Amino acid sequence: MVARSEISRLLDLMPASGRMYCKIVENNQQPQVIAAKLPRPGQETRPIQINFDLWNQLPQAQQDLLLLHTVSWLLSVQWFKPTLFQGLAAAGAGLTLLELLQVNAAGAVTFGTLTALAVAQIWRQNCSDDLEIAADEKAIQIAQRRGYSKTEAAQALAEAITAVTRLEGRPNPTVTELIRCQSLQAMAAPAPVGVTNLGQAE
Repeated sequence: MVARSEISRLLDLMPASGRMYCKIVENNQQPQVIAAKLPRPGQETRPIQINFDLWNQLPQAQQDLLLLHTVSWLLSVQWFKPTLFQGLAAAGAGLTLLELLQVNAAGAVTFGTLTALAVAQIWRQNCSDDLEIAADEKAIQIAQRRGYSKTEAAQALAEAITAVTRLEGRPNPTVTELIRCQSLQAMAAPAPVGVTNLGQAE
């Protein structure tokens, strides 16, 4: 019953696009506090699994920012966004098929390799640290619309990353988590007085 009411609260916290595509699932058997898999191409529903036994040990601000980060990350994964690598992958696949139909083995291998490289690059982009950091920034923007200040949101998310490491029984954060914490701490730091005054003067 507690999990159901918390799921309802978290759904209200999400942006509209999150409620449309993301589904919160209770999973108290998983070792992770919150987990979501990289969505497959064309997958519309994007489950977010939460271990509420661990989740309930976090302060609400940390819960909110963890959820918003996960939603932002899931929504930022785009397999078919028109970019250079998506274009190369599509062109390579089409040309590979054409060469196969023409029984041109050398051409098929060449364009097949091009397609594989483009797809690999798309995969790396969707699994990169940059995407995680961008999801942190988006989560903080959404949190600001929910009443948090930028500093409060960044600090809560940085603290949540550390708390999750402890709750999951891991000795240390991952390299990606450490990079995220550094970025979040920079966002949480107040602007230098001189910079603030200069902005106000302008």
